[in-house]
Amino acid sequence: MAEKVPHKIIYTQRSLANIRAIRSYLLYKFTQKEVDNLYRLINEFESVVAVFPQLYPLITGSKKVRRAVLSKQLSVFYTFSKDALRIAAILDNRMDNAKWPR
Repeated sequence: MAEKVPHKIIYTQRSLANIRAIRSYLLYKFTQKEVDNLYRLINEFESVVAVFPQLYPLITGSKKVRRAVLSKQLSVFYTFSKDALRIAAILDNRMDNAKWPR
């Protein structure tokens, strides 16, 4: 069986801002342990989705954007092409879905 070539992971400015905001909130309300867990979840997600980009379902009303639920509180929205995977947003699941990327 041929080995799959991982997709290149690209973070948008929005997704980077999302990570910074979540990190700040976690440090304000909790401890470094929760921040470390956030980064661990994201790293594990990257490892899997880079090889299997169709693993997570499309969001309702979209033909390109997929949503990966990483924890009860965290979702990653992304699109992919032949060679790259673009992280569009990383959001708290408690947010109104009107703020989801389309």
